[in-house]
Amino acid sequence: MAVRQPRYSKEDFAQRGDLIYQTQIRPQVELGNHGKIVAIDIETGDFEVANSPILAVDRLYERKPDAQPWVIRIGHKSRLPFWQSQPEKARMMFGVVNNNCEAIIKVAVKSDL
Repeated sequence: MAVRQPRYSKEDFAQRGDLIYQTQIRPQVELGNHGKIVAIDIETGDFEVANSPILAVDRLYERKPDAQPWVIRIGHKSRLPFWQSQPEKARMMFGVVNNNCEAIIKVAVKSDL
């Protein structure tokens, strides 16, 4: 498994992800999906909707192994940049970025590997 690294700054993730979500994806997913997660590849605009960030990003990676995922909870203003690091330990990093581009990073461990 290749190590996935973010190729963009936090600010670029936020700008690209929000623009793609607001202009292309939001009209398609908002109705009936409030509270679900959408993972967006900020390079291609491809996306997946799921009940959790890990599931949404995993589905996106299945289709686009080189994706640069930006994760948003549908119907909420908080944003979650999401990328995988240290795949040998099945550890995923994600965080919430507020409007001042301040990040709170969290780590989730996938226990099903």
